Amino acid sequence: MSYILQIDFTMEGSFGEEMATAFHDLAMSIREEEGFQWKIWTENPDAKEAGGVYVFETKEAAEKYLDMHTKRLAQFGLENVRAKVFGINETLTKVTDGPVK
Repeated sequence: MSYILQIDFTMEGSFGEEMATAFHDLAMSIREEEGFQWKIWTENPDAKEAGGVYVFETKEAAEKYLDMHTKRLAQFGLENVRAKVFGINETLTKVTDGPVK
């Protein structure tokens, strides 16, 4: 079973293409994390919120990444981090064309 990690936080700063440029190196480093499969980047400029939905191979990999990433976000001055880990019901996800293997 794969696991979803959902993270969001309040962010003062760039969104859209400016965010894409500013966070490109971060995106490249995320690709190298243990158990990482993919990420959808989320943003809501009106609410000044950003985050993402990640998929990891194991719950342990998702939790390990969350611990590291929460500390990294704090170094960026982002401390209002909300996160949840969910198991994926792969059978139902395949029925609705979700990207599971």
